[in-house]
Amino acid sequence: MATYLMWFSFTQQGIEKIKQLSVRGEAAKKMISQMGGEVQAYYMVMGSEFDTLFILKAPNEEKVAEMALAIAKLGNVRTRTHRLFNEEELGKITSALP
Repeated sequence: MATYLMWFSFTQQGIEKIKQLSVRGEAAKKMISQMGGEVQAYYMVMGSEFDTLFILKAPNEEKVAEMALAIAKLGNVRTRTHRLFNEEELGKITSALP
């Protein structure tokens, strides 16, 4: 499975329900798991336009897009997702360069 960074920014609704953040985070991790992914890390972020993030594994781009949309649909966060490449993957990419 590929690795992704999923950023979250709180919406007004998410801020108003901030005391439920732990419960919402666990629910989002469970949702990702049920959709075939695996959350490897969950962090709060300081000094950024984003508030929290997941580092997760997912089978493909279509599935991770589905995960991001399912979480965003709940109305508490906006998402932004990036593909991450580990050292081994980066080595394969750079070794293929002309």
